[in-house]
Amino acid sequence: MLWLTGKFARHAAPISLVLPRMAPPRPRYGRRPLAPAAGRWAIRLVLAALGAGLLTRSPGWALDGTAQTGPAVALAPADDPQALIAALRSRILAAHSATFALEGWCADYKLAGDPHLVAERVPGVDKPLTAAQRARLAIGPDEPVRYRRVRLACGDRVLSEADNWYVPARLTPEMNATLDGTRTPFGRVVRSLAPVRHTVEVRAPVPHANPGLDDPLFEVDAVLSTGAGQPFCEVVETYLGGALPRASR
Repeated sequence: MLWLTGKFARHAAPISLVLPRMAPPRPRYGRRPLAPAAGRWAIRLVLAALGAGLLTRSPGWALDGTAQTGPAVALAPADDPQALIAALRSRILAAHSATFALEGWCADYKLAGDPHLVAERVPGVDKPLTAAQRARLAIGPDEPVRYRRVRLACGDRVLSEADNWYVPARLTPEMNATLDGTRTPFGRVVRSLAPVRHTVEVRAPVPHANPGLDDPLFEVDAVLSTGAGQPFCEVVETYLGGALPRASR
């Protein structure tokens, strides 16, 4: 679909070209038949309009590979905590990467000058996988699994805490080294795997009328699989009041 923009239309609107049906001329001497004259004229018109900036892609198309494929969604009011929590939960559940969903949230609500997340490792914590989690990851009882607990921060705000169990044999050596030695968020490290996120469960505590920075908003359990369908990670994420623009200190 093509969209008309600029001074020729007050609002972007889809246009279509209706062309008369014309039988293509019979090929001669083995040459490929030429397009009908009306079709050639329409192609020239579209190319000229694109060059002049009068036609754009449908605004729902993602341009950077990480944007959502649907139309832009209006931001929730910054002074309505419950609307913000609902909007954040919807954004996380609709995304295949919580990292990029949170960075988009941080940018949209201007929570920090640099919206990129930092994974602050919480040392000295270990949680073994349950049998149910191993089943979701499709691994046996002896398959090595690494665990890390992190706090995802945007600027000076901690937006979430996460327990992360991942199967190192299903990541590249470079990915494992990055996870061991840097503060790069997990979602950014495994981005080349084209992960697909499957929600296991969502839990919400009793809501606070005015959540503080460290108050839990909701929890999400999810399994990440490669684009080919192989699970490689399970996360339990707790989203905090620090994700809200006007959270009380």
